[in-house]
Amino acid sequence: MKKVLLIEDDSALRENTAELLELSDYEVVTAPNGRVGIEMAKEELPSVVVCDIMMPEIDGYGVLEALSKEKTTRHIPFIFLSAKTEHKEIRKGMDMGADDYLTKPFDEEELLSAIESRLAKSILLANTAVANENIEKESPEDQLRNIHELKNFFDDNGEELTYKKGETIYTSGEHSNKVYLILKGVVKNHKMDESGKELTTDLYKADDFLGFTSFMDNIPYQESATAVEEVVLAGISKTTLKEVLAKSQQVSMELMELLTDHLSDIKEQLLQMAYSSVRKKTAQTIIQFAEVLGKKPEETIKISRNDLASVAGIATESLIRTLSSFKKQELIEIEGRNIKILDLQGLQLIE
Repeated sequence: MKKVLLIEDDSALRENTAELLELSDYEVVTAPNGRVGIEMAKEELPSVVVCDIMMPEIDGYGVLEALSKEKTTRHIPFIFLSAKTEHKEIRKGMDMGADDYLTKPFDEEELLSAIESRLAKSILLANTAVANENIEKESPEDQLRNIHELKNFFDDNGEELTYKKGETIYTSGEHSNKVYLILKGVVKNHKMDESGKELTTDLYKADDFLGFTSFMDNIPYQESATAVEEVVLAGISKTTLKEVLAKSQQVSMELMELLTDHLSDIKEQLLQMAYSSVRKKTAQTIIQFAEVLGKKPEETIKISRNDLASVAGIATESLIRTLSSFKKQELIEIEGRNIKILDLQGLQLIE
């Protein structure tokens, strides 16, 4: 039975997560803070460590640093579990050597999948001495272990580009020779339908990849991309990306999984646009924008009515009428271009 060390200062979350892992046939030992967690890791030598970041006495970064210095614990897979979602925080943890990063609230499947994949990788490396030797000798590019380190590679080596709100990043038909990581801001992908109406096909936020069309150079973009707010990108040539991916099967598989999940999300959105009612399209689009912009229900969303209508796939006039209806029902509050969600559950239940 694999042993998991869970370091978490929130007692309720610690107990619930431990119970979840035990029900999934893991042996679980827990620690209420980083200081205790370090000692338990040395004593118990767990198969994997799941650790919160913001804790008393010693935080998660301190735990990872301490375990990395010990010969007996330095190779234990380490997963950060935290409410911190900023790109710089994720980058800091991965640069220090963490194997994965989950944000609260997390679902059961996400946590179990992260643990299982890190354990599997650890076993493969432990059983393959040659692989371990190669890892020691490889250059920084070769040492990319997961999708988080690929994003760090973009951040460290990519060309940084800044776009103001409303500026075009690329247009349909242009040759695509680069792939981007969004460091800041939100980008919309859009195209024109047969009637000349703009249709927003997707929204991308900070820490998302942008510009994947094909790994072949000079393949034209099928859509245009525009900054919804000020955007900062890190761009890498497709040639460089292919060289990096060729040296890491693990990163290639994680990137493929990420892109596949993204395609599934787009399919779901298109089905919603095709078959949902105008009210449901409008409600789901408001929720989607709030999530992409990282807004809590009580925070205002500043977005143009045209962009809302474009993402929802409905006429702007229909959207405005529906927003007025939602306002009367006290589902949302409207002040100029600003929208504030008053009843998230009510919006989610609209059919």
